[in-house]
Amino acid sequence: MKRIMMTGAALMLSALPVLAGTLGDDGLHKTDWMRDTFKDLREDLAEANAEGKRLALIVEQRGCIYCTQMHEEVFPIPAIDSYIKENFFFIQINMYGDVEVTDFDGETLSEKDMVRKWGLMFTPTMMFFPEEVGEGAAPQVAVAQVPGAFGKHTTLNLLTWVKEKGYAGEETFQKYHARKLAETGGE
Repeated sequence: MKRIMMTGAALMLSALPVLAGTLGDDGLHKTDWMRDTFKDLREDLAEANAEGKRLALIVEQRGCIYCTQMHEEVFPIPAIDSYIKENFFFIQINMYGDVEVTDFDGETLSEKDMVRKWGLMFTPTMMFFPEEVGEGAAPQVAVAQVPGAFGKHTTLNLLTWVKEKGYAGEETFQKYHARKLAETGGE
């Protein structure tokens, strides 16, 4: 009986979401899967590749309700949290920050100026990169750029589509996502 109770308790705990990240001094959510780097995207790509992971950026801002939604409702879902940890090397960019970022084209600007250069207007915005990039600004070499907050199915399917290199095939993300939802009945 004790063994059954312990197994039941373990199953219940494994279904609970991971705790959302804490807020940093900059007002942005911090998770254990975000990397603290020198924000030289060429170096970050090399490090991600060395770990067998895909480089991704997430641009956020203090007080962003959609960023909070992602950090409190989507990223903590165990399947999403573990998928990110296993497959992605995420760098956080503060839309209004002053930390220097070196783009793939070699240009170094503050976070806020880099975000302006990239033409980003919404937070959160995620950008995903191939294992090899030529010279160019991040948005031009990204394999996917996604502005806004999404639910668990869209987020997990997006991460999977990028990891499986769906962008290199004929099936767009929208068609991939619709197919996955139909296969699982939205679950």
